[in-house]
Amino acid sequence: MHNTGHRKDKIIIVSAPSGAGKSTVVKHLMSAGLGLEFSVSVTSRLMREGEVNGREYYFITSDEFRDKIANHELLEWQEVYSGSYYGTLKSEVDRIHYNGHVPIFDLDVVGGLNVKKMYGEKALALFIQPPSVEVLEQRLRSRKSDSEENLRKRLDKAAWELAFAPKFDKILVNGVLEIALKNAENVVRNFLDGAETF
Repeated sequence: MHNTGHRKDKIIIVSAPSGAGKSTVVKHLMSAGLGLEFSVSVTSRLMREGEVNGREYYFITSDEFRDKIANHELLEWQEVYSGSYYGTLKSEVDRIHYNGHVPIFDLDVVGGLNVKKMYGEKALALFIQPPSVEVLEQRLRSRKSDSEENLRKRLDKAAWELAFAPKFDKILVNGVLEIALKNAENVVRNFLDGAETF
C-alpha cells in the first residue's frame, strides 16, 4: 500500500522531440496503477475529426485564451503560430490533485521546463530521448505522414530540442520500447514514493 500523503502535490512531466515515443510512455505510465491522471491542455486551435472537447484538449477561442493569459489562469502557454495557442490550466492541476491523483503532463520541451521551474522539487521532469537522430528520422519516415519539407522541419526542431535534455531531471533513452517503459515506470514510482534517487 502506497503512502499517498507525500504525493498529493507532486506532478510528472514528460517531454520529448516528435517521434521519440512520448505519448506511448505517457499511456503506459497512466495504466501502471500509479494514481496518475492526464492533465488535459487547453488550445485555441480548431478541433480535428475524432477529437473530443476535454479529452485531447479543452478547445476555446483565441479571445478566450488571451483572457485566461490576462487573468493568470495558466501555468504555461505558448503561441505556436499566430493566433494558435496551447497551454496548461492551473484549474486542471487543482482538479486532479483534488481527486487525489497526480497530474501527468505531455508537454513540449519548453513547456515542460517552464512547469518544472514552477514546481521545483515537486515535479519530476522526464525527457524521452531517441537513441540517435538517425533512428528518430527512420521512425518519422516510417509514419509516412509528413512531406519531405515537414520532415526536415521536425528533424531540425528535434535537434534543437535534444539540446535541452540535460535540463531535465531524468533522461530516458527509448531504444527498446519495453525497457524504456519499465525504466519510466520505476523512475516515477520511486519519485512518488519519496525515494531520494529516481
